[in-house]
Amino acid sequence: MNAISPHAVFAVDQPIAVPRRDWGHALRSLRRLLADKDDTVQVFEIMRSLNGPATRDGYYRLLETTGGGRLAYQRRELAEVLMDRAALAKLPADSVAAHYLAFTERGQISADGLAEISREVNRDGIDLVHPVAWFGRRIRDVHDLWHILAGYDLSGLGEAALVAFSFAQTRAFGWAAIAIGAGLAGARQPGQPYARAIYEGYRRGKAAAWLPGVDYEALLAEPLGAARARLGLTPPAIFDAIPIEARSRALPKA
Repeated sequence: MNAISPHAVFAVDQPIAVPRRDWGHALRSLRRLLADKDDTVQVFEIMRSLNGPATRDGYYRLLETTGGGRLAYQRRELAEVLMDRAALAKLPADSVAAHYLAFTERGQISADGLAEISREVNRDGIDLVHPVAWFGRRIRDVHDLWHILAGYDLSGLGEAALVAFSFAQTRAFGWAAIAIGAGLAGARQPGQPYARAIYEGYRRGKAAAWLPGVDYEALLAEPLGAARARLGLTPPAIFDAIPIEARSRALPKA
């Protein structure tokens, strides 16, 4: 397919500038995150510091996929879909939606909560009426769905493996920095193959279908097993072999 002209894509009042990478700020935020895996603000700080053109390039790629142009034209906000829990509850018992509701209830998390944290860091950009900003929100909002599709829990190791998976999917350097930091921290913990489980996440992300281009509104009604098979998401063998109680030790408190 022919390359897409940026002038055709950015037919809006203000083009979005590609941010410069700030490695110093990213490393400081990474240290804070490795000391406390629940400090989600640091994740967005790292992403803002290192992602560079990844969001813009992801939007271009979306337009080159089957159905991607329709998704981009509609620009549906996934956070709104995921926060409509009454509508999701009407979908079948083994659907992706049912698993999403159970997952977020267990973890006491929500798409809206993640959005609010992102606004603390990206006050001037995340809510812009712009196609690239919309795509950035889309990547943010699918995070917990990727947990479910990829089979990773909310433990320190589950988050680290999903971060590596996300780098393979998005080529966003922020995810790579977090994955490498988590892998090094995990390698220092004896008894379990933490670093290998994180690298497995990267390999699984490379092998799977390109998830940013998925029609998630349709996917939510699909049986989870069928969705995983269609998207090339085989079980995470190394991760699954690590006992649940040991996964939190992959990223110990400092």
